[in-house]
Amino acid sequence: MSGLASYFSYPFVKNALIVGALIALCSSLLGVTLVLRRFSFIGDGLSHVAFGAMAVAAALGISNDMPLTLVITVISAVLMLRAGGGAGIKGDAALAMVSVGALAVGYLLMNVFSKSSNLSGDVCSALFGSTSILTLTKLEVWLSVLLSVFTIAAFLLLYNKLFSVTFDESFAKAVGVKTGLYNLILALLTAVTVVLSMKLVGSLLISALIIFPALSAMRVFKSFLSVTVCAAAVGVLCTVCGIVASIVLATPVGATVVAVDIIVFGVFYAVGKLR
Repeated sequence: MSGLASYFSYPFVKNALIVGALIALCSSLLGVTLVLRRFSFIGDGLSHVAFGAMAVAAALGISNDMPLTLVITVISAVLMLRAGGGAGIKGDAALAMVSVGALAVGYLLMNVFSKSSNLSGDVCSALFGSTSILTLTKLEVWLSVLLSVFTIAAFLLLYNKLFSVTFDESFAKAVGVKTGLYNLILALLTAVTVVLSMKLVGSLLISALIIFPALSAMRVFKSFLSVTVCAAAVGVLCTVCGIVASIVLATPVGATVVAVDIIVFGVFYAVGKLR
């Protein structure tokens, strides 16, 4: 315990815990809506787009790639939503095309234009978030905090509208709710969350932050509010525990966080079955 306490004296550990908890909170809140609307893998598709954007930033020699990645991912989210006729992506084919295409182009750009002596390490970090969360600069920390606060505030302010669009979009549209606008806002918030999550778990594991807390909460609770609150608590707890465990055990951060999510899901699944 004394050794564990000493880790918390390091600024990079404090930054990782703060940013990780905020990212997990954003992912969990949006995850409930995305899972219920069967939009879970839109986050996966956008994460691959974000990987491609990071490769573009590396090719252009941009050291802080978050702003460029955010812009490209947000534009892609809007295009994906438009392609789906205002209701997400139609079918798996378009999503698979975006995911595979972005991954291939991103890896190609990193191979052709990368000036790093450790290309495999850079790719591994981008895909699995090995230690990125522990090497955040002060600018990245503040940018992550501001974007996370914006995402959480937007979700809370639009909670009722998102609730109505989630459960009965046709009825919501009939009574005057601008469903297209709120679908767009949901896509934009998802894009922001995906870009933030890149530093925590990498592009290949982002869907886990979105899906697992929501599914865990749904094993035990039934109402939308209770599932949302439980998912937020589970997401933050799993992420904090995963970051601490990865530091103590010297394991990859992203994979450790997801492993904790899987264990907690197993516990909630068992509790749900017993009930």
